Amino acid sequence: MPDEDAPLPSAAPAAAPPGPHDDEEDDDGDGDDGGPGVPSPPPVRPPMPTFKFSTMIYVFLGTLGFLMLIDTSARNQIATLLGTGSAHGGPLYTLIGFHSNYLLLTMAIAGAIEMLITALAYNYTTDWVKAAKIQKWSSAFRKVQMEAIRSGKKDRIAALRPHQERLARLSGEVTIAQFKGMAITYFMLILIYTWVGLVIAAAGAGPQAIPLGRATIHLMQPVFHIVPWWFLIFSVYTVPFSLVFRRLLKHVWLRRYSEEHRLAVPPVAGVAGGAA
Repeated sequence: MPDEDAPLPSAAPAAAPPGPHDDEEDDDGDGDDGGPGVPSPPPVRPPMPTFKFSTMIYVFLGTLGFLMLIDTSARNQIATLLGTGSAHGGPLYTLIGFHSNYLLLTMAIAGAIEMLITALAYNYTTDWVKAAKIQKWSSAFRKVQMEAIRSGKKDRIAALRPHQERLARLSGEVTIAQFKGMAITYFMLILIYTWVGLVIAAAGAGPQAIPLGRATIHLMQPVFHIVPWWFLIFSVYTVPFSLVFRRLLKHVWLRRYSEEHRLAVPPVAGVAGGAA
């Protein structure tokens, strides 16, 4: 990809048309083709893609998450392995279940764990500097492309095609990297939400009743006959955790990048403060 400060080739003047004697000059002499009768070398085959174990993990988690979404029994069985109560113990319930006596605290910690894992996965699979450069190049390319279209010159439009293809390829690489993080996010989202629902359902009517001042809400009672109270409360828990963890990890990643490349300021500072 050309340097972002260098002008695009489309902005340069078009090449002069070939002269009448150009073909004759090309035919004179042996040239760089090695002379007549010398066969051209065979085309170089691109190297075979190497197997990556991480890619298999992403595909497996994405497929498992899709299976859990469409199959309720599979979703509940996988979530039950984490433990849903005293009768069905598991590692996560033992760690943050608190014997179903503090369901709101359990929901808060579960939301923090879910958002931390998804933020780590998203930060691991995303190259923030590359994503920011692609965004900057795309914005600059669109301006040059619009100028070329307004000019009506076909040579300027044709000169932009190789750069457009390369920009599309780089944008695809960034998108694929984000899809890898989404596979883990998708799986964790379904798993933890299902686990929280099963823990609350197994807790009984007593722990499900949460006093709020003079009123009492039941976590399994639906809100406006749409979703239960626990689903709404748990979603409210996850939003701030997601914003904090993703922004913090992005800042740490950019700070480490600037130290490794000996930059005076963190790269793409404007993007670092953008949406997570």
